[in-house]
Amino acid sequence: MHLKINGKELYIEVSENTSDKAVLFLHGGPGGSCFEFTYHQAKRLGHRFKLIAMDQRGVCRSEAIHDGESFSLNDLIDDCEELRKHLGIQRWSIIGHSFGGYLATLYAHRYPNFIEKVIFEAPTFDFGLTGKALLLKTADLFKKYQQSDLQEKCLKLANSSSSPKELVEGFTELSTFLEDKRMHIYTYNFSNHTDTTVYSEDQWESFYDKSEIHFNRLKEEGKIFTSVLHLLKEIKIPCLLMLGEHDVVTCPIQVEVFNKDVSQGEVVLIENCGHTPHYETPEEYCELVTRFLME
Repeated sequence: MHLKINGKELYIEVSENTSDKAVLFLHGGPGGSCFEFTYHQAKRLGHRFKLIAMDQRGVCRSEAIHDGESFSLNDLIDDCEELRKHLGIQRWSIIGHSFGGYLATLYAHRYPNFIEKVIFEAPTFDFGLTGKALLLKTADLFKKYQQSDLQEKCLKLANSSSSPKELVEGFTELSTFLEDKRMHIYTYNFSNHTDTTVYSEDQWESFYDKSEIHFNRLKEEGKIFTSVLHLLKEIKIPCLLMLGEHDVVTCPIQVEVFNKDVSQGEVVLIENCGHTPHYETPEEYCELVTRFLME
């Protein structure tokens, strides 16, 4: 369904479960969608919780961001809180995947009284650190495919003093040369297929165009390049950090800060998994989420 939230039409999925335990999923990107998550988890988790997922403002099935329209990182946080009010939910838990983990940190810091627990699924808390880690992983893949010139470019940028924005933009550009192997940066287990044929190729192309606008506007604003690692020590609610064994997005420095600063933090490592546990290991993911939220 679509709901008008803060003046913008957002695509929202809500499970029919009447459980008093509500859970909001925040997808990654910037510019991803909740499609993949709900394909694999709507039935699994939706049977256990009141599961809410949305395509964030301006992406995929939500209304596009138009020329001249104001848009900022804060809008994404405000949309979450307005959605909670609209649905009449007193308190809910948050699952933040990748960039969604960045958003979950900001939301939990700003509105702690309305959140029970937070699950960080392969999050980034710092785009600079994540950018370096992704460049090193990309360099390894270029080495594997004997593209030494591109490997050297990745290593040079990763080891430079470039800004987070430059690291992210450099990674985005260089990783495109992997072509159909690009997803190997992120995904380890490809055995769980996601059927995307519910939408046509033209529709997906339109979704990608909207997502590019969303990401470009956030990059222009620049707030996403400010680390939120320092906010973790101020989050005083139970938090689960869920990591794929073969993922690099949440690099060791970020894991170390989480372990040190989150007073009620727990870390779980999922074997044979990359950046997206919700579809690479869907059954184990569902069990881990359920256990943590039901404790």
